[in-house]
Amino acid sequence: MGLMNKWTDGQRAAPEPLEGNVVATITTGTVLWFLLLVAQLPFYDWYSAHGHTWFLWTCAAGTGLGLVGIGMVRRRERGLRAAAVREEQARKRGGAGGTGETGGTDGAER
Repeated sequence: MGLMNKWTDGQRAAPEPLEGNVVATITTGTVLWFLLLVAQLPFYDWYSAHGHTWFLWTCAAGTGLGLVGIGMVRRRERGLRAAAVREEQARKRGGAGGTGETGGTDGAER
């Protein structure tokens, strides 16, 4: 009955995810966090005196998590490329993604 019911009632299909250059996006964000950290370091004493050192720690956390994120999205991109290659090879063999072997006689022969 609420305002969000028309969006969350399960009647609408989820949109396709947006695909773009995810590695560049995460790298840009990480570089921005790092630049913010470096720009604020000269003012550490002022931040410390006023109890705002969390500004610096937020930038440090953004940089660190961004570095982890870069590794994750690069691994994801490699996996997507490898899956596309496997799919193309399977299509060339005429199979639907398998090796083309049934393997059903191995167990009966032993």
